[in-house]
Amino acid sequence: MHASMRKRQNAMSSSFFLPRPGSRDMESCRLKPQFHLDLWVGFTIQNWLLDFGRPIIMMILPLDWFPLNRPSAGDYFHMAYNITTPFLLLKLMERSPKTLPCSAVYLCIITFVMGASIHLVGDSINHRLLLSGYQLHLSVRENPIIKDLKPASLIDSFELLYYYDEKIGHSMWYVPYFLVLFLYFTGCFTYIKEERMPLTACLLLAPSAVYYWYLITEGQIFILFIFTFFAMTATVMHQKRKGFVPDSNGLFLLCSFSIALGLVCVWVACLWSDQVLRKKYRGVIYIPEPWAFYTLHIRDKGVSV
Repeated sequence: MHASMRKRQNAMSSSFFLPRPGSRDMESCRLKPQFHLDLWVGFTIQNWLLDFGRPIIMMILPLDWFPLNRPSAGDYFHMAYNITTPFLLLKLMERSPKTLPCSAVYLCIITFVMGASIHLVGDSINHRLLLSGYQLHLSVRENPIIKDLKPASLIDSFELLYYYDEKIGHSMWYVPYFLVLFLYFTGCFTYIKEERMPLTACLLLAPSAVYYWYLITEGQIFILFIFTFFAMTATVMHQKRKGFVPDSNGLFLLCSFSIALGLVCVWVACLWSDQVLRKKYRGVIYIPEPWAFYTLHIRDKGVSV
C-alpha cells in the first residue's frame, strides 16, 4: 500500500519537471524541429490580402463607389487585419521554443493593436485625400489642396493627423511586431547541423520578403528593421558558439529579412536620382514611399486610385 502510494507521488512529482510543450527542453527532445507551415501560410495570406492587398482592392472597388464619410472596402480589410494579425502573433509565441512572460507578450499585442488602429484612421483619411488630389511626395503645408485652407489652424490639424499616423501609429504598430518576431527567432535554434528549409518554406520566401519590403518603405521603418536584422545576425553568431544553428523557422525568418533588405537596396538605387522624392525624404537614410512614387509618377498619367 505504502509502496504504491510512493510510486504515485514520485510519478506526480516527476511530471512537474517534464519539459513544457514549446520549451527548449521539449524541442531538444524532438528528432527534428517542425516548420510551422500553417502559421507562415496564414501570415502570408493575411499580409498580402488584408494589408498589402488593400491598394489593389481600392483599385478594383474605387473610393468613389462608397460614401466618403463611411468606411470603404479597403477600410474593412484593414479592420480584419487588426484582428487576424494579433491572433497569429499570439499563436506564434505559443509555439515559440523559448518561453516568455505572458505579461510581456500581452503588452506587445495590446500596443500593436492600438498602433494599428491609429494607423487605420489615418490611412483611411489619407486615401480620401488622395482622391481629392493630395500629393504624398509633398509635405502637408506644400500640398495645393491644403496650403490655402482657412483658418490656418486647419493645416495644423492635418499635420497632427499625419503625426499620429506616420509617427505614433507606425511606432506602436511596428515596434511590437518586430519585437515579437525577434523574440520568437531567439528560440529557433537546434543541434541538427544539416537543418534546411522545406520546399514549402522556399516558396513562401518571395511573398514574405516583398511584404517586409512594403513595411519598410511605406512605414519608413528602415532603422527598426535593420536593428532587428543585426540583432538576429548577432544571435546566430552567439548561438553558433554554443553549437546551435537556426532551425527551419529561424532560417525562413532570416532569409526573408535578407531578401527584403536586398529589395530595399534595389528600390533606393532605382530612385536615387529622383530630385522630387529626395526633397521630400531629406534624412540621412533616403527611402521613398511607394505611395509617394505613385502620386508623383503614376497617378498623373491616368491611373486612378
